[in-house]
Formats: sequence, structure tokens, C-alpha cells
Amino acid sequence: MSPGRDGAFEEHFFPAPDGLMLYARDYRPGNSLGARRVPIVCLAGLSRNSRDFHPLASMLVASEDASRRVIALDYRGRGRSAWDENNANYNLTIECNDVLTAMAALGIGRAAFIGTSRGGLILHLLAATRPEVIAAVVLNDIGPVIEAEGLREIACYLGRSENPRTWDDAASILRRTHGTSFPALADGDWHEMAQAIYAEREGRIVADFDPAISTQLQALDLSGPLPDLWLQFDAFRTMPVMAIRGEHSRLLSAETLEAMAKRHPDLRRFVARGQGHAPLLHRPDVYAPLLDFLRDA
Repeated sequence: MSPGRDGAFEEHFFPAPDGLMLYARDYRPGNSLGARRVPIVCLAGLSRNSRDFHPLASMLVASEDASRRVIALDYRGRGRSAWDENNANYNLTIECNDVLTAMAALGIGRAAFIGTSRGGLILHLLAATRPEVIAAVVLNDIGPVIEAEGLREIACYLGRSENPRTWDDAASILRRTHGTSFPALADGDWHEMAQAIYAEREGRIVADFDPAISTQLQALDLSGPLPDLWLQFDAFRTMPVMAIRGEHSRLLSAETLEAMAKRHPDLRRFVARGQGHAPLLHRPDVYAPLLDFLRDA
């Protein structure tokens, strides 16, 4: 364990069952009441990492009436976790087991979870196999039906070989790629996103994930409908669930969100206006209803 940036979080490295080293950020509340609340575990998207959640985690631990411990994980092959020599291990089942390993390593028996994109898919599996560890769930722009159009879009931009020369260049690349879907974002948001997505290695700014993950996605057959996870989604019925959809999302359709609400009558729904896949959760319009949901978890 070691202190993170500005002491805002602790850093943990721990081995997966196969020995691969994994990484997590651990944000601790500043009061004893927050320490007694159920912690929040944040799970990022396909190629993303724990840095995505830094603004949100910082706000949650500082909340006057809902402060609590927040954990943000790097899956294998992302961020500060080690890359896996066996590319086949970049799959939902192993990553779900890695989440359970992280919980055990950090002494967490039960948690509220925030799952963005792939993180939400992992939560579908976790709910179906280990429902007792879940106190509440936030699905950020993901559901049991994944639109092939959205996956094709992700495969396209992950497969591009644009290498930014500077951090300003990195922010500009992100804005050119995603700006149409995210008209709500300002300059600061794009620079913040660049710091989360890219890392500086050997004097170069590079995407912070194993390229094999992108190669694996591009090998998928996206010409037809993808297998759905409705059976696994039904495991959420006994749990408090909030589903957030980006207004311009191509991965989670409005129709799927409506169907989710019919199968889970107590589902809380929220549409993040001016955002696509996947919404930034720390923006004020999204954070307020999210915090309201988490207060009860």
C-alpha cells in the first residue's frame, strides 16, 4: 500500500489467482460515519482504468451526508495492472473473478457498485453468481442488450493509431473523436479525460491499455445481433438499481432502457443530456441523482 496523488487515495497492488498483479485506488472518507457505510466499488469500461473515477470518488468521499469509502479498479491489461501474456484472459468471467479477488484483498465483503460499460457487464455476471456481495448497482450506459453499432464505433476508435504529441493534442484528438456525442463537455472536461485515458511512457503519450484488448474486440463478428444478458439482468430484481444512459449513446438504446424498467419495476432511470457513451458521472446534472440513489445504499 502507498499514498496516491496528493494523498487523495491509497494505492494497492495484489495478485490475481493466476499471479498477475492487479491495482486499485482506495479513497477513504474523513469521518467515522462514512467508514461504516457500505463502500462503493467502481468498475471502468473496456479500455479504461481507475483514473476515470477520480473526480467522482473525490466528490463522494467529501460528501457531507453520504461520504464513504470508494474503490476504483484497474482490470488486467489496463492502467497500472499488469498486462496478461494470454490474451484469452481478457474476458468477462476472469475479470469478474478479479473483482472478487480485489474485494477479498481490500477486506470488502459487500459493496455498492458503479459499472461503466464493460464494468456493468461484469456486474451482470456478478449478480448472477455472487448476489450476496452486491448492496446496490449503478449501470452507466450499459444493459443486457449491446447495440452492434455502438461496439463497431468503439472498435473503430480504439483501432486508430493516432499518437498525441502533447497533452493538448491528446485532448484535441478526444474532442474530434467524441465531440459530436458530447456537446455538453467543455475544454476542461476533454483535458481531464485525456489524463485518464492516456499515460506517458518513455517520453511518449500512449493509450493506457494492452493493445491486445483492441485487437480482440476488432476480431468479433459484429454483423448481426449480439448475445443478450437478460437472464443475468433478472438477478438484479432483488437489488436497488440505477441505470444511466447517455442521451447520444449508440451502445445502450432507449428501447433497451425501457425494457429494463419493465423487468425491474423499481429501476431508477436517468438520461445524461448532452453526453454519449459513456457519461461522465461527476458532472453536476448526473452527480445529483446518482448521489441521491447512493444515499440509500
